[in-house]
Amino acid sequence: MGRYLGAALTGAVGFVNQHHDELTRVRRDLHAHPELGFEEHRTAALVAERLRQWGIEVHTGVGRTGVVGVVRGCAQTSGRSVGLRADMDALPIGEENEFGHRSTRSGLMHACGHDGHTTMLLGAAQYLAATRHFDGTVYLIFQPGEEGYAGAREMIGDGLFERFPADEVYALHNWPGLPAGHIGLNPGPMMAAADRVEIVVRGKGGHGAHPHLTVDPVLVAGHVIAAAQSIVARNVAPLEAAVVSLCAVQAGNLNAFSVVPREARISGTVRAFQHSVQSQIEARLKELVESTARAFGATADVRYQRMYPATINHRPQYEFAAGVAEQLVGQDQVVRNMPPSMGAEDFSFMLQARPGCYARLGQGGGEGCWLHSTRYDFNDAVIPLGAGYLAALAERRLPLATGA
Repeated sequence: MGRYLGAALTGAVGFVNQHHDELTRVRRDLHAHPELGFEEHRTAALVAERLRQWGIEVHTGVGRTGVVGVVRGCAQTSGRSVGLRADMDALPIGEENEFGHRSTRSGLMHACGHDGHTTMLLGAAQYLAATRHFDGTVYLIFQPGEEGYAGAREMIGDGLFERFPADEVYALHNWPGLPAGHIGLNPGPMMAAADRVEIVVRGKGGHGAHPHLTVDPVLVAGHVIAAAQSIVARNVAPLEAAVVSLCAVQAGNLNAFSVVPREARISGTVRAFQHSVQSQIEARLKELVESTARAFGATADVRYQRMYPATINHRPQYEFAAGVAEQLVGQDQVVRNMPPSMGAEDFSFMLQARPGCYARLGQGGGEGCWLHSTRYDFNDAVIPLGAGYLAALAERRLPLATGA
């Protein structure tokens, strides 16, 4: 197994690099045994076992299947604390890779690198527990259910920040669009808010040979889908980013080719960075759907669900995190104004509760290696850098007094 040589092998990065082979085995074991949100029982047990081996205080069942490790520094005079978060869950995707550590569970795989995130936080935990060269407390937050289950919100609702009162929180997500060894972040939005849209169009069914006796919900659904694309183009200010994607339609029976159904269902998503833009799109979409249906003699209902808020970094924590990254890999490998993604991330809930920063770790990779791909696999070469970066964030945010 290769060693990572993209940063100075000193401090936390150097320590983790000494355990690179072991951590790679852990990562590949996690990849081979993926678990969906709130089903991460094996993963949580592995995490808890490793933390206990290193003398770390462990709390399980936080937010159902979450794990929190508590590492206290060799000094406690500052009274300050930092939270480091990694997500643990996999996706309901069938893996098409053929390597030895491919998923052993049909229809499930780690297609987003959460196996790597968990492993990197374990590497940081091992270093912090071995050295404890900081003044304060580090909370290691192993979160369940990021992929659509709002596991961060579940942990917060279970008293995460009351029981483990981190002053700040940090997270690191792998990013295949960056070269391996690069770190990207920005001082504002990193990920968009994710809203779910469900539309039900109700008409009058009948025979396709006599359409004048029906109110065709399929026709209405087609007009709704086309008209919805005007919302961003003609309602949202050009300098505001937003996406309306109606991604699925269900109506009738493909074998009943001459039957006009009574109902059509549409589902999709809305993405935006500003709360005001979300509200604008929600209101306009409801007006458009209802009026379009009415024009054809049908009725329609819209269910608009706000799932994840936008992931927005806090400026002071961004400046700090970017500075630590530059110290590790150099200015030329840190992207300080990385363009945000229209994807979503439930670390956003934690950033609403505590100041913090979300960064991306370059993964590299060629065709087929993008997130949520059936052929995705985490790049084990970056484990030492990712783990070292997380540990350095905590260690440098909680510095020991000079001479300590």
